[in-house]
Amino acid sequence: MRAAVLGQPVSHSRSPAIHNAGYAAAGLRDWTYTAIECGTADLPGFVAGLSPDWAGLSLTMPLKEVALTVAAMVDPFAAAIGAANTLVRRAYGWHAYNTDAPGMVRALLEAGVSRTPRLAVLGGGGTARAALAAAASLSADVTLYTRRLEAFEELLPVASALSVDLVHAPWSSLDSCTSFPVVISTVPKGAADPLAVADWSGRPVVFDAIYEPWPTPLAAAASAAGCAIVSGLDLLLWQAVDQFELFTGKAAPVAAMRAALRSA
Repeated sequence: MRAAVLGQPVSHSRSPAIHNAGYAAAGLRDWTYTAIECGTADLPGFVAGLSPDWAGLSLTMPLKEVALTVAAMVDPFAAAIGAANTLVRRAYGWHAYNTDAPGMVRALLEAGVSRTPRLAVLGGGGTARAALAAAASLSADVTLYTRRLEAFEELLPVASALSVDLVHAPWSSLDSCTSFPVVISTVPKGAADPLAVADWSGRPVVFDAIYEPWPTPLAAAASAAGCAIVSGLDLLLWQAVDQFELFTGKAAPVAAMRAALRSA
């Protein structure tokens, strides 16, 4: 059986190392997982041409939205988020899922978060959508910090579909995020660097979705103050664990997959 991660660019992906280590540990000797360059215009034709030995696809940027259009069925979470990072072959065709959101929840659970009344999300892009879905699973209200009010407004329908109460905070008030029990940063490298001098004495759980370079100034400062830290690598692991189980129908060998990620 075959699986792969698709995206553009995708050569840097650690997913093949994680999944192939999982296959080896689970005794799935006839399974392989590769990385394939694919743009948005190419995805429909690529998926239509796959032979029956293809079990599933992992999708990274810029394919997460177009993935919904090639699926015969879409998981409600993926539909609400408006993005899918996983396609699984079923008898009726390809089924689209989003494992970023449950992966984020599992990473937070591992850091000691079970439920929280409120959390802060920094940024309004695609990863923020997954953060809203994670907030729904944690029964949390969300305060969204964005530079542009339009970015907040674009996420209001997503929050409504997920039944998440969403309020806006201007980027100029970014320091106030440290008062929340959980802080999830979804912004690009450098954008959250001003928080390196913020007051982290309240010790929230800090989830920085970046994993390279690591640690970020945000993560280093929060860690030095005693905060529990979750990184983008934790998210990468747990979303891959869910994909492994969707593709194979078997329990994922998490320890082996984690070790492979660390080695990679």
